[in-house]
Amino acid sequence: MDRPVTAGQLKEKSLFQDSDGSAVPARTVCHNCSKLKIFLGALAFSFFAKGFSGSYMKSMSSQIERRFEISSSIVGIIDGSFEIGNLMVMVLVSYLGPRVHRPKIIAVGCLIMSVGAFLSVMPQFLMGRYNYERITVSVDNSSTSVSACSPAWSEGPAATDATETLSTVINAGCEKTTNSYLWLFVLVGNLLRGIGEAPIMPLGVSYIDDFSKEENSAFYIGLVRSSGMFGPTLGFLLGSFCASLWVDVGAVDVDAISINPKDTRWVGAWWLGLLICGAVNFIASLPFWFLPYSLPKEGENENLKMSHLSVQGDHCKMDPPAQPQLKFSEAVKDFLPAVRKLFGNPIFVVFIFLTILQYNSLVGIITYEPKFMEQQFNVSVAKAIFLIGVVLLPVTILGMFLGGFLIKKFKLHITEMAKFACITFLVAYLLNLLYFTCSCEVLQVAGLTAPYSGIKHISSSKHVYVASCNAECSCKVDQWDPVCGDNGITYMTACFAGCKSSSGTGRNMVFHNCSCVEGQGLGLGNSSAVLGQCQRESCTKAFPYFLALQTACAFFLALGGTPTYMIMFRSVSPDLKSFAVGIETLGGRVLGGLPAPIYFGALIDETCLKWGTKSCGGSGSCRVYDTKEFRNVYLGLIAGLRAGCCLLYLVLSVLIMKRFKPDGKEMADIKNAERSASKELDTANKREILPGSRTSEESEETYM
Repeated sequence: MDRPVTAGQLKEKSLFQDSDGSAVPARTVCHNCSKLKIFLGALAFSFFAKGFSGSYMKSMSSQIERRFEISSSIVGIIDGSFEIGNLMVMVLVSYLGPRVHRPKIIAVGCLIMSVGAFLSVMPQFLMGRYNYERITVSVDNSSTSVSACSPAWSEGPAATDATETLSTVINAGCEKTTNSYLWLFVLVGNLLRGIGEAPIMPLGVSYIDDFSKEENSAFYIGLVRSSGMFGPTLGFLLGSFCASLWVDVGAVDVDAISINPKDTRWVGAWWLGLLICGAVNFIASLPFWFLPYSLPKEGENENLKMSHLSVQGDHCKMDPPAQPQLKFSEAVKDFLPAVRKLFGNPIFVVFIFLTILQYNSLVGIITYEPKFMEQQFNVSVAKAIFLIGVVLLPVTILGMFLGGFLIKKFKLHITEMAKFACITFLVAYLLNLLYFTCSCEVLQVAGLTAPYSGIKHISSSKHVYVASCNAECSCKVDQWDPVCGDNGITYMTACFAGCKSSSGTGRNMVFHNCSCVEGQGLGLGNSSAVLGQCQRESCTKAFPYFLALQTACAFFLALGGTPTYMIMFRSVSPDLKSFAVGIETLGGRVLGGLPAPIYFGALIDETCLKWGTKSCGGSGSCRVYDTKEFRNVYLGLIAGLRAGCCLLYLVLSVLIMKRFKPDGKEMADIKNAERSASKELDTANKREILPGSRTSEESEETYM
């Protein structure tokens, strides 16, 4: 028998009723509120950790490609292994989400990501030091080398026939080793990262939406996602720093290296940042082990009437709510009806197709943007990564945060969210089309993109490697150690430039008496060449314009990102929110994140003009691209994918406006459901429905 509550007792203990009908002291309610804030902070840091490691891996794509001497399409497969990991567990995790201990599952995921990062580092300690392609030059006591153009110093096959393929070049005495396949460690590590990241988004977001006020849900989710964007920012900054360091830093004399970070043979310390990423992911897992299975709905206890209060001596000590037992047979039985219910919702179906196209364009950009900037605008990969981290990502964070803030400030309902998202994306697409105006000249490489001007050609094929000025040099067609002549043309090696002598060592080496440079109008005996490719001034001038366009485009895309994401939550029934997030993430990862790096990379490979050669023969990574074709392929793919997004945004807006009319039955049902939320909660507790969900009958009536 409950005792009556006196004013003194109420002031002293101030009890509220928990979801299971037991009395909860006010300090317990406040404690639960603080736990929600702790969860928000922990989830934000886990978003930071996964974004930190993910962006770092993206920024190291070029370094991994060069270190393991693989093509861009293979790099795409390595990148896609992350999505395969998501595919393996995403559906299961998302569907079982509300039925399991969500914080602990997120903790396990963070630990798996940490293991994956550490595993990816293993090749650095298993393979030898990195040896880049370079010509062999003998230096005498006077520090002046013998002729680079000399048959005596030309080892290997000579470039007597321009149709000779690089794959047939095999150095004498060379044997393939297991080093050729050590990139599989990186692939498996990325696979584990995908498995570990799978539960963070669907379980974390659904946990927030279940236990926070509806008007605060969008703001909290936007806050967590925008906070998580600091991870990619710092990840790209770390990538920029590591890309500027030599891969074997600390083990070799950097001053003796003859190339710089702008060279396509340069490999940065890609492994160093992965050690940091693994440690950050481990730290991110720690708070989730101490968070409860569920929490009271935010603000729920404040609205309960005083008549529901009771004081019972045995309630002074609170026990945490019991976790419901999950029956696997029931979960499997309800799976297909849940799938039919989701895909019977046309708004959700259109949203999934929209997500897939957006994933394709976004993943393609993130993976190959540094390479595009390097090849198109003559900037180093380290600088390109740095600019992405300090310019593009902070603007994206601002846009995402502002999008969530506008939803909360103006209390936008789903129709207004759809219009807002559609308009912002159309503006971003128009800015995207202006990318094509940022043209840049093709790198002039003798025999590849430019003829040996004024020189009689030995061969009539497309790529003329040999001319009369270097015919006696017996140059090796498989080598790539570029030099820039006084005439502004790049030559594949000093041998192809016909250089007779050189002075200096390392990156300060200068070649003299280059016959192919002399033949283009320069004085005989006075022409020279320096190590490295020639700079393209017009490309450098166009780069700030391109960066400004990208910044504006990123802002408008991010501004509509949070409203777009909230459309999914407002268009499905509450008991399917976690499952919907999982399906959305799964569709984007499998049909967007998995194939996009592969087909982007394969098409980019088609624009390659000169492939590197592995020490044991076979093609390595690309050294020179046709920048015009590269631009058309890369920007054309992005523009085409986003054109499809524009169409789907219009269709989505029309469907939402038809379904959620202000005076329509759908909106009236939703308002009635909101007014009876407290009553529904009591009914749900009696029927043992999971926290934050509604009865199946009400959900069907409201959302179908």
